Amino acid sequence: MTDIAPREDKWSAGEAYEPYVGRWSRLVAAEFLDWLAAPANARWLDVGCGTGALSETILDRASPRQVVGIDPSEAFLDFAGSRLIDPRLAFRTGDAQALPVEDEAFDVAIAGLVLNFVANPARALSEMRRAVRPGGTVAVYVWDYAGEMQLMRRFWEAAAAQDPAAHELDEGRRFPICKPEPLRALFAEAGLEDIQDRAIDVPTVFRDFDDYWSPFLGGQGPAPGYCVSLAETKRQSLREKLRAELPAELDGSIHLVARAFAVRGVRLT
Repeated sequence: MTDIAPREDKWSAGEAYEPYVGRWSRLVAAEFLDWLAAPANARWLDVGCGTGALSETILDRASPRQVVGIDPSEAFLDFAGSRLIDPRLAFRTGDAQALPVEDEAFDVAIAGLVLNFVANPARALSEMRRAVRPGGTVAVYVWDYAGEMQLMRRFWEAAAAQDPAAHELDEGRRFPICKPEPLRALFAEAGLEDIQDRAIDVPTVFRDFDDYWSPFLGGQGPAPGYCVSLAETKRQSLREKLRAELPAELDGSIHLVARAFAVRGVRLT
C-alpha cells in the first residue's frame, strides 16, 4: 500500500521551482552557452523556457539580437515576465511539439531541462530544427537523473528504501533518454548533423539541511510532487532519513554535484 495519489507532474509555481532547480539550472546554463559559443547578435529560441533561467543567461552572456521563450505553462511565463524586462526578449505560450514560430526564423534553438518531459521528444527536436536557418544550431541539456544529479538521486534512493512504489516515479527510471547515446540518436533522427555531446558538472552547495529539504515541499516536478503527496508521518520519516544520510560539513552545509548531459547538432540544409 502506498500514499501516492494519481497525478501529473506539476509546473505552476515559479517561486517554488526556482529554489528547487532554477538556481542550479542557471549554473549549467552558463557552461552550456560557453560551450555553444554562438556569435553575438544571434536570434535565439528557448524551448520550454519555464521561469526564464536560460533566457536570462542568454541575455547576460551571449549578446543576442533576439530571444523568444516558449512554454506551455502560463504561470511560469508570468513569473518569468515579471522578472525579466528586456526589449530583446519575448515570451509566448506554446507546445514544443508544435512551436508557434516561423520556419528558419532563428540562428540557435535550445531547450534546457525540458526534452524528457515532452511526450514526443523526436518531434520536438524536428520542430527545433525547422525553426533554425540552414547552418543553425539545435542544442539541449538534461539532468543525469540516473547518475550524478545527486540532489535528486539521494532523494529517490531514500524514498524507495521506505516506499518501493517510489521506485517507479524516479526520474532515473522514467527518463531513459537522459544519457548521451539515446540523445545523440534522437538528434540524428531529427535530421541534425555534426552531433556532439558533453557532461556539465556544477556544484550544488546547500547552506544547511533545510536549504536542501524545503524545495521538495513546493510540489514542482516529480520528486517534490511525490514528497507533498505523502502522509505527514511518511514525509517526516523521509525527511529524517535524508538528514541522517546526506554528507554534512562541520558548519552544516551540504556539498553535492549536479550533472547535466548536453548535446548539440547543426541543421546543414
